[in-house]
Amino acid sequence: MIIFRYLSREILSTTFAICLVLLLVLISGRFVKYLTTALAGNMDPSVIFAVIGYRIPGFLELTVPLGLFLAILLSFGRLHVDNEMSVLQACGVSEKRLLGYSLAIGAVIALLVAWLSLSISPAGAAKADTILKAQKAMTELDKISAKRFYTLSGEQGVTYAERISEKGELEDVFLSFASGSVETFDNRLVVVVAKRGRQQIAQDGDERFLVLDQGYRFEGIPGSHDYQVTNFQQYGSKLQSRKHIVNDPETDAMTTAELWLSESQDAQAALQWRFSTPLMVMVIVLLAVPLSRTTPRKGRFSRLLPAILIYFIYLLALNAARSDIESGELTAAIGLLPVHGLFVCVSILLIYSSRIKTAAVALIRSPGIGS
Repeated sequence: MIIFRYLSREILSTTFAICLVLLLVLISGRFVKYLTTALAGNMDPSVIFAVIGYRIPGFLELTVPLGLFLAILLSFGRLHVDNEMSVLQACGVSEKRLLGYSLAIGAVIALLVAWLSLSISPAGAAKADTILKAQKAMTELDKISAKRFYTLSGEQGVTYAERISEKGELEDVFLSFASGSVETFDNRLVVVVAKRGRQQIAQDGDERFLVLDQGYRFEGIPGSHDYQVTNFQQYGSKLQSRKHIVNDPETDAMTTAELWLSESQDAQAALQWRFSTPLMVMVIVLLAVPLSRTTPRKGRFSRLLPAILIYFIYLLALNAARSDIESGELTAAIGLLPVHGLFVCVSILLIYSSRIKTAAVALIRSPGIGS
């Protein structure tokens, strides 16, 4: 038990550190993407952290298996480099026993990944999807903030407000749009300035208008003296209609029970993927232990690059099989099991590679072969 606790502390602490670094990288990339969308006026900046928070379980679903894989490689590699592995083997602790300890740790991690994959990650993705769809359904006036220019729908013009009151009314409003057409070569520009503005909904509830109070409307061709000035008490401009949120979530946002009952190829592929992630954790443990073998001269990082290459080949093979299920080229009954079975066979070959090599050398050096 002392050895098991020692290995558990070493592997889990390294896994936590690697997952933290990978999680920060993923969050930073997604934050930059959402921040760019918010700066373009297509998202409320206040919802960025909420969306990222709901996405974190999905990020962990991807980073935890990779973190465990690298942790086993680094931890066992250090044991080989520091000759601790030789001491353990001299004390009767075989590699199979260490593999059993690693599988026990991997089983705990696999349960965590299964919980994330089957329950927490879909729930978070559904809430994030709802927030993003609500942002897409907002009109120009819902997105506007003080002292910023916003493009109207279809890039037909821009609007600006100096201040926004507590009731949501705009103050010192500027509105500009083109009234001419390319076909008639009439490039007339309309500029409207008003003291106040507000959003008004039509009686049918579908059409929305920007209603401006007490202002002026200027219309003419830029650079020409032919223009019109109109003083008004109330002026209305039609806004883009609010888009209705369609309750049709992506497969990643559907619950596991909904995927199980669905007969679509995409749902079956997503279901297979959710069950594959915890199974992948156990397979990469079988791969990581033999791949961590090294010598003090080579160093603990000597096998890191080929091991990472094997991991990404494994991940790409799973994604390719999922795409085949979605396209109907592979039946859902078979699923992703052939890919897992292939890499289990690879791990078995790696585990017994030293014995296979020793047996091959002995066979070559045998008198019958040598003569």
